[in-house]
Amino acid sequence: MATAILMPKQGQSVESCIIVGWKKEVGDQVAEGETLCEVETDKALLEVESPTSGVLLAVFFQAGDEVPVLTNIAAIGEPGEDASGLRPDGAAEIEPVEVSPVSDSEFDTKTVHLAGDGTIAGVSAGDSKVGISPRARNLANKKGLDITALAIQGSGPGGRIIERDVQTVLAEMPKMTPLAKSMVAQGSFSAPISGSGIGGRIMAGDLATSRPVAREEMPADVAALAEEIETIPLRGIRKVIAERMLDSLQTTAQLTLNASADARAILAYRKRLKASAEALGLQKVTINDLVLFAVSRILPQFAELNARFADDAVSRYKNVHLGVAVDTPRGLMVPVIRRANTLSLKQISQEAQRLATACIAGSVTPDEMSGGTFTVTNLGSFGVESFTPVLNAPEVGILGVGNINLKPIEVEGDVQFIPHVGLSLTINHQVVDGAPAARFLQALSEGLAGLELLLAV
Repeated sequence: MATAILMPKQGQSVESCIIVGWKKEVGDQVAEGETLCEVETDKALLEVESPTSGVLLAVFFQAGDEVPVLTNIAAIGEPGEDASGLRPDGAAEIEPVEVSPVSDSEFDTKTVHLAGDGTIAGVSAGDSKVGISPRARNLANKKGLDITALAIQGSGPGGRIIERDVQTVLAEMPKMTPLAKSMVAQGSFSAPISGSGIGGRIMAGDLATSRPVAREEMPADVAALAEEIETIPLRGIRKVIAERMLDSLQTTAQLTLNASADARAILAYRKRLKASAEALGLQKVTINDLVLFAVSRILPQFAELNARFADDAVSRYKNVHLGVAVDTPRGLMVPVIRRANTLSLKQISQEAQRLATACIAGSVTPDEMSGGTFTVTNLGSFGVESFTPVLNAPEVGILGVGNINLKPIEVEGDVQFIPHVGLSLTINHQVVDGAPAARFLQALSEGLAGLELLLAV
């Protein structure tokens, strides 16, 4: 009996995962414990291992698909075994499994070519034949894709073109303007591989009549532009980040307040920490750690900001679960320091370093990436003075930290240049008013300026 492979559950907060890529193909022999595919949440990259040995009979979802946890994503069993009963609702139809050597005559060798009406028709006997599955052919017909012109290398048995090959080509093709799409749909025009618009976008003027335009037939400037462009489809964490950033701006009323704080106290204290005995473990405390500490002590005084807004209700928290934005090779990640208001400066620094390392290494857990009540993001090391941080919804506040610059301040009739750190606070104006947000910024500025007093509290 075939065994179903489930999308694993990753922590309490993860409802779905994105399939990054399959390590095995349909028909491959799989040993127990071997990696079948990589999946990604908005928090981490994980491997799905086979619970048993056998042949990979079917995969129900392709790379890039977002699948609910505990859903069947594949099936393993004996060669020729029927796995159709394991296919979940909403999954693609199972590709036929070829588990033994077959001749070309056993493939669907119907040749393909883009006809004048935008569908794929047979090519002449002089053209090479392409083995293509019915599902792949139907998708290519639907999208008006000329498979022979693009010279797709099939990934199915014997080089056969299957649906995921067509999906890959479609994902990598440049977009078309609405007018160009309309002209192609009429059947009188065909589209080149790349267009002359921004990012290779295919414009109406790029279309050719009767047949597709080969790269060598393109004008020299268009061909040169096509060579310079790299089109990267959004997948995995990058796709999730894009969706959530857009959703954040579309579903919340964001307002950003900018201020600055006297940085002399944090600079002096940081200098003392660097010069402290190594045994104390304080030499690695950063300026950002000092800001995190100050936020963790000031925020409980402003319950409106230490909150989450969802389902028309505001949930205010007694403890500060502090999100820390981390730049990683796979994109922005925001792990959470739990109960930061109860931790010492040293503990906050160590936890921030541990979580950042885990994010970069890809070993951070989903639970370490959820449940934040307020976020801090720091771009000061890049020379940024102030910016507009985007809310990490459903949180209602996020603090952006800029660099430290000299600011002219009048002191007893004289102008002195005093180092100040830039602070940018974005709030959800649906539930947080400007005055409480301004008071929080004011209190935080005072706390940073008088850091040693804050440490004594």
